[in-house]
Amino acid sequence: MREEDAFDVAAVAQWLRENAHPEADTSGLDGTPEVRQFTGGASNLTYLLRYPERDLILRRPPSGTKAKGAHDMRREHDIQRALAPHFPAVAPMVAFCDDESVIGSEFYVMERLDGIILRQEIPPEMGLDEDGVRKLCETAIDELIALHSVDIQAAGLESFGKGEGYVRRQVEGWSARYRKARTHGEEHGTGSFETVMAWLDEHQPQDVANCLIHNDYRFDNFVLDKDDPTRILGILDWEMATLGDPLMDLGGALAYWVQADDDEFMRGSRRQPTHTPGMMTRDEVWSYYAEKSGRTIDPKDQLFYEVFGLFRLAVIAQQIYYRYANGQTHNPVFKQFRPMVNYLEWRCEKLIGANGDGA
Repeated sequence: MREEDAFDVAAVAQWLRENAHPEADTSGLDGTPEVRQFTGGASNLTYLLRYPERDLILRRPPSGTKAKGAHDMRREHDIQRALAPHFPAVAPMVAFCDDESVIGSEFYVMERLDGIILRQEIPPEMGLDEDGVRKLCETAIDELIALHSVDIQAAGLESFGKGEGYVRRQVEGWSARYRKARTHGEEHGTGSFETVMAWLDEHQPQDVANCLIHNDYRFDNFVLDKDDPTRILGILDWEMATLGDPLMDLGGALAYWVQADDDEFMRGSRRQPTHTPGMMTRDEVWSYYAEKSGRTIDPKDQLFYEVFGLFRLAVIAQQIYYRYANGQTHNPVFKQFRPMVNYLEWRCEKLIGANGDGA
């Protein structure tokens, strides 16, 4: 564990033995687990609790100033717990703690899914040829369509969104978040995004549906079956899940979808193996989603969803960079978010300019 992210492990172990959910498996929780911190995430903090007989995962918010409504551990936990009977690709929840005296913040504990998580490349030992990569890609989009098809009333998730007007609220909300988190000055300054925000405000479409959306749908949030890596055992990181427009969810996912013919900077920022032969291009993903889901997607609206997805990614990066620039975290990795934010402003403006007014 990084020193700034450490906590009292013995206190967590004792609390967990006394407070696990009634439906949770409580075997193998004796003693104090070995704890390791996952370093890949840049938002909520994730830890491995390694007991002699089993592994669990603990999630907690970061230290420092946080955006209003972000890092809500109870909400992230409750969505997964309610969703599990209706959508198998979630990890079982073990416990939720709102007593901040235990580790200084809320947290929840879940089962660890034993599988493969992809990063920048698909390891050769997985044995996926081009057809296998294509099948994995299709599976990923099929799972997203299945998530968007969950009966939110049957799952008891009606209260996890605000209903009609999702697109409008997102444009207004993320614009406000960027303006609040923008950093200034020669050392830390980032772009204004005012041109992009004005264009998004002018070109926003009406909501196409109100369904459960993940809002951070990426390959490095999938746990793949070791025996069949084209099968997704579970989907992780439900921090931003909500009820909203499914095409906004897809646009957000494609903001991370770096393909082989992208420019050098974007290829250098790639975090998932979407460049691999067999993967769909972004346009192919849109077409596949439309065909399989039965939705008609207007090209003008597709442009909006793509630009918004990139803008939202820039805001997320800027909120993290703000914490670094203001000394609230000292992780040197976060210094790299400043050029990313400025690049994303350029990319949004380029997409808008290449398509005129979006017509």
